[in-house]
Amino acid sequence: MAVHKLHVDEYDEIDYQLIAIHTSLEDYLLAYCINQKLPVVLKKSDCDIQIRSKEGETQFTRFIFEDEIADVAWNLIQNKNDVLLSTQGEGDGLFAESKFSTNIYLIPEFKKVDYFLKIENGNKGVDVAKITKELKKIDRISTIYAVDVENIKSKNNLIF
Repeated sequence: MAVHKLHVDEYDEIDYQLIAIHTSLEDYLLAYCINQKLPVVLKKSDCDIQIRSKEGETQFTRFIFEDEIADVAWNLIQNKNDVLLSTQGEGDGLFAESKFSTNIYLIPEFKKVDYFLKIENGNKGVDVAKITKELKKIDRISTIYAVDVENIKSKNNLIF
């Protein structure tokens, strides 16, 4: 009987481009502005991205557009979200129970990034330089740049 071996490295192929966006815009306004500048129609997804960490559990909003003709999926993903934590203190006084919020990041290596634009199967004909040039024209985007996905430690958070 023949033995077939599967190597994990064969399935570790990255088939998406990632663009980091620094902006003060809300997610729905950013999606609207991207829809105006690019030939996409980003819509709010029903499936948010759920992340569990030592600080707590939170969900990141996601806007998606699937171009079936070009076989490309566009995802606009929130990178940071607040989670409300409560601590129990001693006694029954004013500070017996205190609540505070902390930030949880989808990609903790990029804490300054507000959103990511993930372009799946974008290796075929998507020009990231042209996309970033068009998105720089949006007034309230302060910085936008392509991210080298190979160097991200928490790239498993981008699998959805």
